[in-house]
Amino acid sequence: MSAKKKAPAKKATSKKAPAKKAPAKKAASKKAASKKAKKTGTTKTKRARTASSAGPKKRTTTQASATKTKSAGAKLRQPRSAPRNEAADEDFDSPPQLGIGSRVVPPSMDYDEEQPPPSRARRKLSGDVEAEIRALEERLDGLIRQSAASTDGGEASLREQVQSVAREVVERLAPDIEAPGGPDARVSDAVKDLMSSDYYTRQWGRLGMRSRSEDVDEFGLDPVYEARLRPLLDFLCERYFRVELSGAEAIPASGRMLIVANHSGTVPLDGLVLRSALRLRHPQQRALRWLAEDFVYYLPFAGALFTRLGAVRACQENAERLLLGEHLVAVFPEGVKGIGKLFRDRYQLQRFGRGGFVRLCLRTNTPILPCAIVGAEETNPLLFRFEYLSKALGVPYVPVTPTFPWLGPFGLIPAPTKWRIAFGEPIAVDSYGPEAAEDHVLVGRLAERVRSNIQELVQRGLDKRSSVWLG
Repeated sequence: MSAKKKAPAKKATSKKAPAKKAPAKKAASKKAASKKAKKTGTTKTKRARTASSAGPKKRTTTQASATKTKSAGAKLRQPRSAPRNEAADEDFDSPPQLGIGSRVVPPSMDYDEEQPPPSRARRKLSGDVEAEIRALEERLDGLIRQSAASTDGGEASLREQVQSVAREVVERLAPDIEAPGGPDARVSDAVKDLMSSDYYTRQWGRLGMRSRSEDVDEFGLDPVYEARLRPLLDFLCERYFRVELSGAEAIPASGRMLIVANHSGTVPLDGLVLRSALRLRHPQQRALRWLAEDFVYYLPFAGALFTRLGAVRACQENAERLLLGEHLVAVFPEGVKGIGKLFRDRYQLQRFGRGGFVRLCLRTNTPILPCAIVGAEETNPLLFRFEYLSKALGVPYVPVTPTFPWLGPFGLIPAPTKWRIAFGEPIAVDSYGPEAAEDHVLVGRLAERVRSNIQELVQRGLDKRSSVWLG
């Protein structure tokens, strides 16, 4: 029995243990409730204050909502349209400003400041532009009428005035010769610059830019530059070489024709002299364009000089364009082999290549005129030629004459020999047709015929002359 009574006692003690902790929990909950009550009280007071201040506004909003609900039924069937905001329209028409937002005002401007409508300013500006355009048109019309009314003895035309002003500007902007090594260079730098070929190339380019002209054709002929050198060219043709021209009446007054001549002279001056002779001695003063070899354009100064005086780089495309343009063209089928003949082989025509000039004449229906030049072989007699330096110098060979290279560049000055230029009978090719240009046998036969005619003309000229110097 005693054991049974002790067991419930233990249960009672186990139940009383949590009862001791209950007062602490109740005290913590009472403190949290008091804090919450204080917070809710402060929030209620704040809400009451805000409600008292915002009371009239809430009433007005409620009244407005009530009126909206009353009139909602009447507006159901009417189409809705957004209310027009005039201030937004003005902002949209105003010029764009930097910033973000629907309306951006510069810092120097007041928000309440009223600005004039920009659309009116734009209309006024457009009217001013139209007036300026009309004034410019009237001024241009007056200049055109003034230039058209000018005569030869009267006031210069507008184009001539513009050209004269352009020439003055070009002359003023022409660069001067550059000092070797720079303006403040030392003596060693100046000597180093003088020893290099780049310095002379730059100076030649500057001089070429100084004497440039605006009237240049598609092949590089500069009439202004040629007119400047015409006294020298006339002196070479009439006084120095004393050229005699025979058979020039075979050249027509107009139209295309291909003159085929022998090539001679270490310095190829035959094309330049032939052009000057036809300009001086032909009845119609025909202008000649001759085809120059590629190596001429690698020589210093020679390529640019010959191009500005009427030479054209030798190729089928350039020759065909010249002939289709009704020009008088001269070719030298011997090429480099002609001017590279030794003095012992003088006046012996070399092979005429593959007859490219014959194919050209067949395709363009151009007559061929044989021509012989006697006297050019003795201007610079070629004694020897060195070819192992040709690649380094960019020339086909290095000539050795009685004066070159012993006298330096002065050794290439031609001797004043007597020249004779004779033309043969024209050879017509119009009966063959353009398709005959693919006939190799016909092309070879015509090329050999032209070569034999030129050789015969050369031999006649040699038989007629009694002296190399007096003719």
